[in-house]
Formats: sequence, structure tokens, C-alpha cells
Amino acid sequence: MKIPSPCFVLDESKLIQNFELIDRVQKEAGIEIILAFKGFAMWSTFPVVKQYIKGATASSLNEVKLCNEEMGVKSHTYCVAYSSDEFEEIVSRSSHITFNSLAQYHKYIDLVPKDVSIGLRVNPRWSDVETDLYNPSSPVSRLGVTSENLESLPERVEGLHFHVLCESDSYALEKVLESLEDRFGGFLSQVKWVNMGGGHLMTREDYDTKHLIDLLTNFREKHQVKVILEPGSAFAWQTGDLYTRVLDVVENGGQKTAIFDGSFTCHMPDCLEMPYRPKLAEGSDEPVEGWHAYRLGGVSCLAGDFLDEYWFEKPLKEGDAIIFKDMIHYTMVKTSTFNGVKHPSIGILRKDGNFELIREFGYEDFKNRLS
Repeated sequence: MKIPSPCFVLDESKLIQNFELIDRVQKEAGIEIILAFKGFAMWSTFPVVKQYIKGATASSLNEVKLCNEEMGVKSHTYCVAYSSDEFEEIVSRSSHITFNSLAQYHKYIDLVPKDVSIGLRVNPRWSDVETDLYNPSSPVSRLGVTSENLESLPERVEGLHFHVLCESDSYALEKVLESLEDRFGGFLSQVKWVNMGGGHLMTREDYDTKHLIDLLTNFREKHQVKVILEPGSAFAWQTGDLYTRVLDVVENGGQKTAIFDGSFTCHMPDCLEMPYRPKLAEGSDEPVEGWHAYRLGGVSCLAGDFLDEYWFEKPLKEGDAIIFKDMIHYTMVKTSTFNGVKHPSIGILRKDGNFELIREFGYEDFKNRLS
């Protein structure tokens, strides 16, 4: 089957390779690794996922339901704030419930069944994340309780949770744990589990997995706690691309812009928010002597829906393919239909080499999000 455009295409073999590494880490370290839907929620892959991962973390009622229905288990649930009209359903569908603040804990504690494990998110006040938009560890962050505001561990709290990393290495985690022990060490002997959140990019080629395994093993044994990790990017890291094609080439003021049938603001918002520049399957994000320079522009009417110049060996023309690399994690989950821009189709390149189209999107998908 021909791959439509635009289309997110996941490579099943690469996904399995990532899960095999993640499974090895959790077994050798004696910990539990669960899937974070916030980074990867492509539920058509869950039959493969469940061969390696037995649980998932959810941050909304919708994600909780997805965990129940497609993973077949209750979720580890953390929400920045729970809504009164949703909480009882959320907690009934969850195995773990983590509160972001002491006020939320006090509001809902009496509604939490005895068989649901309660956690509290804390702010260890250290992170290697340099982009403020993605850094939850500042002293004025709305995410987690600071040590200054936690004099004692609230009744029935069995776990501590933090999430302050983003595509980080194990040495960054080591520093976070040092800060955690410094600020919350007195509580570690009182809890049963510590959830270290996500941002552990263990499937990156240069990641020191041995150091990670040793670090987690030592922490678990030192504090006699169960350790939980919930990566987002690591599961789907470099497992698939966004296929697009050129619709037009516009030249104004000496600047050539290739308009493609996708959008940064609709389909790849991190490119504008972070910001970062994705690699291309064919083309360079750095100047190459003798190659042709083009800005890449999306089809939305947002003036800023473009990235500055990429370089191509041959001049671009209508119909040429532009394939954005590594566009599965934290990309598919953030798409929108702003401007009515067509949502990319979703497909899987199966391990036997055949392409399977999983879903296409149309007018009804756009219309049904509105009223």
C-alpha cells in the first residue's frame, strides 16, 4: 500500500528494539517501568507494548479510560488538579493516585478507597532542563510540593513522585536523586514507592544504561522502596517519521519557502515551542555548499508556521517528499486541527516490511471537536 501524505509512520521493528532495551533495564534494576501516555499513546501498538510493559500512567480521565480499555489495567494516575465531577470515576479506575498539592490531598483523601495507593508529587528543585517551558523544578513551579511546605508525611501517603527531567541522561537523574535525598530524605523510609517520572532517554544511542541500572538498584536497596519510572520519549524514540510532500514553492524578497502539506503549529508544535529543528530523511539542517536553501512552511495561516532554512541537493518542486525524522513521541499526542488543517494519517511499517494504514482523518474528525 502506498503511504498517504501527510502521514505519521511508525516502524514496528524499531519500536520493539526500544522495548527490549527498556525491558532489560527494568529486569536488571529490579524496578517497574510504565508507559506515559503523555508522550506516546498510539494504542494500535499496545498488543506489542503489553509484551514488555504491564502498566501505564495517566494524567486525565481520558488517559485513565484508555489505560483501562486498551492496556487492560488500572492506571497510575497523576493530575495537576482533579475536577470534583471526575475524581470518583478516576480513582475507581486507578491503582495509584498521586496528588500535586496538599490542598488536593485534603480535599479528596476521604474519597480514595483503601486499595488505592496514594502518592504525593514533590519538587526536588534540580533539573538539567534549560528551556523554562519544559522545566518543572523552579522554586515557584506549580508542579509538586516543595520541602519547605512539607513538614510531615500526610496520612496514607505511600509514595513520592517527581518529574523534572526531559530527554536527560542517567547522570542528570543522579543529581536529582541527590537533591531529593537532601530535601526529602527523611520521608524515604516512610514510603513504599518512589516514582521518578519521565525524561529518562535510555534508548538514545549514547545513553549509559549500565550507570542507570546501578543507580536505580542502589537507590532501591538503600531506601528499601519500589522504584517506578514512566518515560515518554524513550519508548518511541526514533521509531517513526512524518511523511509530507511539497505543495508549492514561494519566493519573496529573495527567500524561497517550500510549502508542504503539513504544519508545524498543527502537527509538530514542539518545533515552535521548544524550539528544535527536526532532521530530514533527505536534506540537511546545516548549510551544504552547492545545495539549495529553502525555508519550510506549513499550510496553516499562522504567520510563524515555518522553520528557517534547510538545504537540499536538488531544487524542490511540487510533489517532492519531505520526511521529518523522529516524529512519533511527544508529537502525535500534541496535534490539533487548527485552521481545519487535515490531520496526518497514521500507519505502521510492520516488521515484515509491509505498510499498514491504521487510520485516516477527515471532515467529521474536525467537525466533532467543535460545536
